[in-house]
Amino acid sequence: MTTIDIDALLDAPESRVIVCCGSGGVGKTTTAAALALRAAERGRQTVVLTIDPARRLAQALGLRELGNHPKQVQVEGFEPKGELWAMMLDMRRTFDDMVRVHAGPERAEQLLQNPFYQTISTSFSGTQEYMAMEKLGQLAATGEWDLIIVDTPPSRSALDFLDAPTRLSSALDGRMIRLLTAPAKAGGWGLRKVVNAGFSMFAKAVSTIIGGQLLTDASAFMQAFDSMFGGFRERARKTAELLRSSGTSFLVVAAPEPDALREASYFVERLSAESMPLAGLIANRTHPVLAKLSGSEALAAAESLEEGDTNAPLAEAVLRLHADRVELAAREERLLARFTRAHPEVALAKVPALAGDVHDLDGLRDIGVKLAG
Repeated sequence: MTTIDIDALLDAPESRVIVCCGSGGVGKTTTAAALALRAAERGRQTVVLTIDPARRLAQALGLRELGNHPKQVQVEGFEPKGELWAMMLDMRRTFDDMVRVHAGPERAEQLLQNPFYQTISTSFSGTQEYMAMEKLGQLAATGEWDLIIVDTPPSRSALDFLDAPTRLSSALDGRMIRLLTAPAKAGGWGLRKVVNAGFSMFAKAVSTIIGGQLLTDASAFMQAFDSMFGGFRERARKTAELLRSSGTSFLVVAAPEPDALREASYFVERLSAESMPLAGLIANRTHPVLAKLSGSEALAAAESLEEGDTNAPLAEAVLRLHADRVELAAREERLLARFTRAHPEVALAKVPALAGDVHDLDGLRDIGVKLAG
């Protein structure tokens, strides 16, 4: 089993983008923030793009208000060799900003006020993933930071993140524009055809905009959107190129649990199929054994205390807890060994579970130290 050299990854001048991905609830956001903090303290000009961080983590980064633009982390006593900037993705504002930049003032206003646009900009499956990629492209284009660390959205499937740009641009393709910008030809039949073709956008839109107004709004939206459509797809293509470039690395984050590791396996295989550079797997919230006493020895000692004359309930409870910990650690090691056998080329890093939530920079720094081994 190869171990990820986290510090080498963070320090390498050619490392420009690190993407933390994996299924929901495995600690991607905290991992991304800890990596960014460590990179800044080691001298990199770093920005971390977070997705819906817990309140305590946001406060640790100085993000007490939702910000769609990077803000420098300036906390008393925090004096990194480089700089640490952080932002939280605001999906709707990112979409709005994209429209304003690429559609021109008059057409932008038409789009922003359109009820159909207001529906897809918040409800369409894949919009958050696409907007995370849109924001990544914007950050990379500025050249202000030499390392961008990205926390990916909590999707039903980790694969949604890679598919989103293509799925969103394909949904808004020329075929749909032709259907919706020709009301006399399309009418209700055209709309039904689109719905039957499986465009989930319409299912959500129908529940929000009632009656025949839907077709009118959708048609007006498509006519206005058509002028900026080329740029929309071009940016999706450039972002895909950025994700495949030699300066980008993917870190798959997973808890040592069957479902999370199964999802991680799918993601590893997909990254390989898409020729995207994988740095390794971070096994988060593991439970290593901190004492040499075996589980069977701990149980035997606990039973001896229980049956003997010694009244030591606390010692007995500690011994039984240790036995449970040994069993849990062994289970996690079996699961990780199975993953490693299936993917021997994937490097691994383990991060022990913490006693509580991360709520300050010291907590993030501690995770960074554990990530680096």
